[in-house]
Amino acid sequence: MALCLKPRPSGAEAVAATPGPRVCRITSHTDCGVAVTSETSFPYDDDPVFAMHRGGKIDVNPSVEVPDRAALAMAYTPGVARVCTAIADDPELASEYTWTGNTVAVVSDGTAVLGLGDIGPAAAMPVMEGKALLFKKFAGINAVPVCIDVTDVDDVVRVVAALAPSFGGINLEDISAPRCFEIEDRLRSMLDIPVMHDDQHGTAIVALAALRSAARVVGKDLAALRVVVCGAGASGIAVSKILLAAGVGEVGVADSKGMIYHGREGLNPVKAALARVTNASGHVGSVESALLGADVFIGLSGSVLAEDAITKMANGAIAFLLSNPEPEIHPDIARRHVSVVATGRSDFPNQINNSLAFPGVFRAALDVRATTITENMKLAAADAVAALVGDDAAPDYVIPSQFDERVAPAVTAAVAAQARVDGVARR
Repeated sequence: MALCLKPRPSGAEAVAATPGPRVCRITSHTDCGVAVTSETSFPYDDDPVFAMHRGGKIDVNPSVEVPDRAALAMAYTPGVARVCTAIADDPELASEYTWTGNTVAVVSDGTAVLGLGDIGPAAAMPVMEGKALLFKKFAGINAVPVCIDVTDVDDVVRVVAALAPSFGGINLEDISAPRCFEIEDRLRSMLDIPVMHDDQHGTAIVALAALRSAARVVGKDLAALRVVVCGAGASGIAVSKILLAAGVGEVGVADSKGMIYHGREGLNPVKAALARVTNASGHVGSVESALLGADVFIGLSGSVLAEDAITKMANGAIAFLLSNPEPEIHPDIARRHVSVVATGRSDFPNQINNSLAFPGVFRAALDVRATTITENMKLAAADAVAALVGDDAAPDYVIPSQFDERVAPAVTAAVAAQARVDGVARR
């Protein structure tokens, strides 16, 4: 089977196609295959976004033809039993003779969905469908959205581990911190397929790629940068870790109570570990105070940053305003005072979007049948994205568009090569 995109009207086309209020015909099928059509009115039909989402954004279609009884006898019983027996004798064959070798689960418990918070698994499904669509569009990967109605760490791990034999990789999505760290760590240690929490590592990969280009624009080395990260959730901690791994000079991280530093009371184990390797200058108090003379601000908290604070950064400063839908400070205001501005939004230049990373990372991991995704593989992905910008880097161009067709192949090649170097590739 192959997961295929369902064409949907969008934009002006959708508005034209869905004048409202509308009475919609819904076709279902009885057990004997008879189509039954009913008419139902929906309250959101004037909205083209809802029109795009009607019936979901993805579909499953056969990848082989079954035109006659002989073909059916191979695709299903009795012929399929031969394949089942072979896989039972050698489980490694599953990746070749089922769809698992090109299929990823997109798993969420709905506890940290976009900027909406804990809205539950049913309400998370449109996001997970969208993620599955992007996997297919950008990397040709089948992805199945799986929204689970459990939130206890042990239960999430148990459910995902039980589902794992049906997939070649696990993309964790929109799971709240600090639970997400333990869930990912435990699943990675249990399973021999790649597991990645994209809210952490997809964001981190793309942020590092953009920072490499931005540093080139302002003429600074990564090792000379002092970075202040506002937000100590999943993405904030992952971004901080990858920046340190890439050789950034100093990283300080703030949470809702101010700067995290070694010895601060009340830190959970994840933040306490972060405090031991960050904030070498020993900044305490507010994020605004830490920005005095800082080279880079990375916002991942949804908080508001005063304009006065950004004016006190170093010359040639960089601001990544990544909170969605509202950045920490309006990009146009930030641009008055810093040299490079990036956001998480598509309506401003330099959109830092996870879709630049996760399709190519998983494409590579599936292609080489990697047992895990290493830190070096993430660094390789970031380097590959940054290399596409190269000498063309400019204040309004520090990261490629997610529609740049060079991105996924470049990331795939770099990550696959690194997987072989790291010894986690099985082919």
